[in-house]
Amino acid sequence: MTASKLHDDAIVIDGLIISNWSRPVFEAMRAGGLTAANCTCCVWEGFRGTMDNIGRWKRWFVEHADLIRQVHTTDDIRAAKREGRVGIILGWQNTTAIEDNADFLAVYHALGVRVVQLTYNTQNFVGTGCWESRDGGLSDFGRDCIDEMNRLGILVDLSHVGPKTSDDAIRHSKKPVCYTHVCPAGLHPHARNKTDEQLRFIVSKGGFVGFTTYPWFLPKEGDSTVDDCAEAMEYVINLVGEENVGIGTDFTQDQTVEWMDWLRRDKGQGRWLMGGQGTLLPMPKGFESLAERRNLTAAMQRRRWSDTRIRRVLGENWLRFLKEVWGS
Repeated sequence: MTASKLHDDAIVIDGLIISNWSRPVFEAMRAGGLTAANCTCCVWEGFRGTMDNIGRWKRWFVEHADLIRQVHTTDDIRAAKREGRVGIILGWQNTTAIEDNADFLAVYHALGVRVVQLTYNTQNFVGTGCWESRDGGLSDFGRDCIDEMNRLGILVDLSHVGPKTSDDAIRHSKKPVCYTHVCPAGLHPHARNKTDEQLRFIVSKGGFVGFTTYPWFLPKEGDSTVDDCAEAMEYVINLVGEENVGIGTDFTQDQTVEWMDWLRRDKGQGRWLMGGQGTLLPMPKGFESLAERRNLTAAMQRRRWSDTRIRRVLGENWLRFLKEVWGS
């Protein structure tokens, strides 16, 4: 089977997209054969800002109903595949949206939020991010938040979370947790990447690893290609098994310098957390648009992956894992 036919027949799920949302981006997602994606609606925002973002998404679900639909359950993901639309999973990269009130999680769950990352790079009420100089671990408030996410069926994401806080969260959560978008530190020692031990540990507790194609985290950085992505993904598969790996591209389509700089600074306006300020980093060569996702499937075939492995990594693994965590 050709890569294009295999891709179009498969369930294709992206564990994290944080693009500059617009109809052209939604069109590119559908053109790339995407079934569903975790789409960020909170990074540094508090309660009001996140509610504004969710309100926009609710309007977009109406205005662009020919292209996208909201996902609450894995049945909605399957329905999106049948309908030829892209299923949108509302997700966060921070818990700043609940401020100091864990009860707000139930409100957001009712609105459709299904993935919540505990911290975005730095310290908050819940715990410590990966760019803090000292990781103080999961707070008692953080434990309360995880308990509530477990009860509601919200996936706990640890991608930007510090190592001790992540370890605490993995041990505390009664449901499996996830790195939705990470690369292995064994290939590139970046502060956002996870060590072999961290990757093995989360999976040993029933967790899941979403591999990111974001070039900063790959060995060749801005010179990375789609084939480099497939090779690095194979490294992760060899560590934790092909049943426990999916894709979370961290794709930033139609990005602007101002928007990217807001992401790179503490709280959006504080200290610089990473290099690249004032610049835009290109996506991997051969996968420079969300519309080119089939090229990643073709790269998997060039690695001589079996059709079974490709289908699992493209989306079947995500679908199984999300049903386990969400409960439906």
